[in-house]
Amino acid sequence: MNRYCGREFTAAEILAIRQLIDASAQQTRRELSRRCCERLGWRKPDGGLKDMSCRVALLRMEQDGLIKLPAARLTNFAACRCEPTPASAPESAIRQPVHELAAPAFHLVRAKKDSRLWNEYIQRYHYLGYKPLGGAQLRYFVSIDGRFVALLGFGAAAWKTAPRDQFIGWTPEQRLKNGHLIVNNARFLILPWVQSKGLASTILARIARLLPAHWQQRYGYRPVLLETFVQTDRFRGTCYKAANWIHVGQTQGRGKLDVTHQAALPVKDVWLYPLSRHFKQALNQP
Repeated sequence: MNRYCGREFTAAEILAIRQLIDASAQQTRRELSRRCCERLGWRKPDGGLKDMSCRVALLRMEQDGLIKLPAARLTNFAACRCEPTPASAPESAIRQPVHELAAPAFHLVRAKKDSRLWNEYIQRYHYLGYKPLGGAQLRYFVSIDGRFVALLGFGAAAWKTAPRDQFIGWTPEQRLKNGHLIVNNARFLILPWVQSKGLASTILARIARLLPAHWQQRYGYRPVLLETFVQTDRFRGTCYKAANWIHVGQTQGRGKLDVTHQAALPVKDVWLYPLSRHFKQALNQP
């Protein structure tokens, strides 16, 4: 058995993937991932294909020498360099505390032009830069009086992390079955010219109320827990604490998809926010 992206692949399944690759050398990697999902019955809880997770799994299989993928083609990912444009240029400062500002408005990223702009802002101003979110995801712009003040990105939860898993108390089998009910806050950016006391925690509190319904509308199920990882040598997680997130421990620097058990990344604080009072029961379903 080989495990990728939370799924066990048998030798017979890897052989089937090789046969799919050989059957049509002209197919794109995207087409291949969709055909693999259909062949293996790898689907999301709403019935859709897990093609984004499959693409990551196929890349890792190739890195491990199990398969040989067709050559990558030039696609819209060329735009992921996210070169700065005037659309994301710095603006005049906002320094009023949050109680002196209008209520923040949350805008889901849907159109391609909005997606490119979100990517551009993240690449330009977030210390981690832009990286595509795998699997189910939601991205938001946050505005006040028509001006962008923050951006948020949510995606798939970490496959495993000891502090979170101990807090939940689930088994590996329950984690495999119910892990999709956790959503990871992968990006949170307050734009650098926005210095409004209390704004970050206000945004976190509001998005926790909005996201479950948005997620259900898009993916057909309601998450029960949010998680995030805060790099300890850069941040203290003050805004998460102020928004009533729960600090449950620290990572060991292995990364969310670690299989080598070697520390290679910065240590991060693990913060959780229950979206349901019954979140443990939902995650511990057999």
